[in-house]
Amino acid sequence: MRGATHVSNYCKFDSQLLTLFTSSLYIAGLLTAVLLASWLTARHGRRPSMVLGGLAYLAGAAVSGGAVNVSMAIIGRALLGVGLGFANQVIN
Repeated sequence: MRGATHVSNYCKFDSQLLTLFTSSLYIAGLLTAVLLASWLTARHGRRPSMVLGGLAYLAGAAVSGGAVNVSMAIIGRALLGVGLGFANQVIN
């Protein structure tokens, strides 16, 4: 970046930790919807899946809100992704 005269906002931050933080929600949501929520919804119905998804989302919000370091923030985002994965599976 030192020799560059114009720096794009898309390439400004080259951090794997920031990428993990951003992607953790999507990866957790995808894996949950495909592996866990589809099985649970087919076996036990929509209501238990929605309850579990809501609890995971609330836990993720609590962990993210109380995060004191990046690891806690990533875990909180992953729990938010689990909640979204359950919700996505239930509405499909």
